Amino acid sequence: MGKPNLPGHKFNFGHVAVFAGGVGRGGAARLAARAALRSGAGLVTVICPPSALIENACQLNAIMLRALKKDQPLAEVADHRVTSFCLGPGMGVSQRTRDLVQEVLARRAGEYDLEDPVVVLDADALSSFAQDPQSLFAQTHARTILTPHEGEFERLFPDLSGPARSRLSKVDAVRQAAKRAGCLVLLKGADTVIADPQGGATVHAASYGREVPWLATAGAGDVLAGLIAGLAASFGSGTLFCAAELAAYLHVEAARSFGPGLIAEDLPEELPKLFRELGL
Repeated sequence: MGKPNLPGHKFNFGHVAVFAGGVGRGGAARLAARAALRSGAGLVTVICPPSALIENACQLNAIMLRALKKDQPLAEVADHRVTSFCLGPGMGVSQRTRDLVQEVLARRAGEYDLEDPVVVLDADALSSFAQDPQSLFAQTHARTILTPHEGEFERLFPDLSGPARSRLSKVDAVRQAAKRAGCLVLLKGADTVIADPQGGATVHAASYGREVPWLATAGAGDVLAGLIAGLAASFGSGTLFCAAELAAYLHVEAARSFGPGLIAEDLPEELPKLFRELGL
């Protein structure tokens, strides 16, 4: 959360890589990238198709940008120093998205790395596996988190959604999903539930005076995905579960701080104010 009062190089605070879609589809990734940078990552890179390079370059300054050709090895644009990946926002539901997700999930800690990279999967990275969720679950690992809304959750876990939910609490449904997926699952909502494969779960409720109906705005979920990726990127960031809990809290607090009229772009810009109020 932010950067501790310790000396260090930018790479000590983590490098987040956010994947973007094609021409006209980069906004969601840029939102996630901005949130990752504002939340304390040392550096953030948006990775996009070559055709979208100029469009993204016109919108990014502190955030770096790399083009990834269709048959180009990912390691050429995202080396071992990337500590956290965010995939899904605006990428498109496609085989290409599936391939990139699987390539990132295959990454493991190298000779100079302390841990496997964090992998945050949201939006199109989840929906691209709707026809074969098990192929995704076969590759997830302990440093992976799925961040679906209810529609995306139903595509991956139809037997834990809709009418089937009447036999389960939301908490139990997400706990079962996390066990099946073999990784963390964060199911978004006014009562966001985060669960791990071992059965641990927490609920973050935007209620009892913390209601933020204006958070129901396009792009807010992309910001949350970027927040998790950024908070988890640093080598001293603690567990991914804690990063997800903190991201859910900051997401709501940023919306409360801004107030009605909020759009997704406003959320990352509220973070410095929140960090100051927390004494960081």
